[in-house]
Amino acid sequence: MNVREAAVKRLQGRRAVVTGGAQGIGRAIAERLAGEGARVAVIDRDRAAAQAVFGDAADHVALACDVADSGSVDAAMAEAARALGGIDILVCNAGIGRGPDDGSEQMYAGAADRAGQIARGEAPTAHPDQTIHMSDAGWRAVLGVNLDGAFYCCRAALRDMAARDAGGSIVLIASTSAASGEGPVHYVTSKAAIVGLARGLAREVASRGIRVNAVHPGPTDTPIMANVPDEVRKGLAAAVPLGRMAQPAEIAAAVAFLASDDASFVTGSVVAANGGSYLC
Repeated sequence: MNVREAAVKRLQGRRAVVTGGAQGIGRAIAERLAGEGARVAVIDRDRAAAQAVFGDAADHVALACDVADSGSVDAAMAEAARALGGIDILVCNAGIGRGPDDGSEQMYAGAADRAGQIARGEAPTAHPDQTIHMSDAGWRAVLGVNLDGAFYCCRAALRDMAARDAGGSIVLIASTSAASGEGPVHYVTSKAAIVGLARGLAREVASRGIRVNAVHPGPTDTPIMANVPDEVRKGLAAAVPLGRMAQPAEIAAAVAFLASDDASFVTGSVVAANGGSYLC
């Protein structure tokens, strides 16, 4: 029997919603919460992929939702609350790192060229420019999913939690980039704003017994990393003091702690699960 099997199911009887739950960190979170006894609504743009997380298991539900669309969020969260009998835990994990014409290609190419110039002992003339190449649509796409989506989901979950007056726990997935400033500018901005959202909401809803916290994952081996050039991925892993990227299950463990009563006196906090890559 492994440690997880031996552990007490801390979330027995709880009802949880996980956005972006069909793959990567989101799927690992959904599986971890279910493994600790929660009934889980997996929300994702791809309903078939969301359905594949738990298959036909009767205790869980899969729903399609575009978190950047408040109407889609309200409908999905209402259905999740109906199917589960309420929402005790919300994990806002849905996120993207790129948008249309967002300057990412120019940024990565400029960074690679600059590194090459420095390695050759040349005075660098290349720059990792992104903002000057970014379109409005590229900016809004990332902020729309990562920040607006988190707000819409929190608002819908808080309405359910407040109506039932039974407390609750919200966990927002931020990023170590919010503290370090490393990464695409729209992504860094969105994740820094997530920390502000967590802290502001934590103060607002504490009187209702609702806790709000955030997690700063470091570089993690997920599908979103497929959009990052290979040399950048290798550099990210090499820069982590523990010498590797995280596995999604390691981020899920931090989320499960914050969602549980083990964190009953923790709110407005940011837990860094980043292998020491940035000391928050």
